[in-house]
Amino acid sequence: MAALMKYLCVVGFVVVLVIAGFNTANGAGECGRNSPDMEAMKLIPCAEAASDSNASVSRSCCQQIQKLGQNPKCLCAVMLSNTAKDSGAKPEVAITIPKRCNLANRPVGYKCGPYTLP
Repeated sequence: MAALMKYLCVVGFVVVLVIAGFNTANGAGECGRNSPDMEAMKLIPCAEAASDSNASVSRSCCQQIQKLGQNPKCLCAVMLSNTAKDSGAKPEVAITIPKRCNLANRPVGYKCGPYTLP
């Protein structure tokens, strides 16, 4: 019985992924083919910096932010995503990461929900 339940859970998870894939495959979302929640997974190196404004920002975090920052709409959606919030990220701190990385081409002044990127 436990094996059957595990199998049904896996099948259900695959179905959800397939449906999500079809919904984002048209590239209509803020991050193109990937959802902001999927893109947020790439920012795992930023977890501490996104929750503590005094934490240093790692090089790997800055590299990911630089990539996402090429599409400010996606960067904003990722910073405000459920995945980011569930990981403990504070949006008011997360939006400071591009500046803390000293990225010259960061989207300064971009409105991100109720926040503005510094």
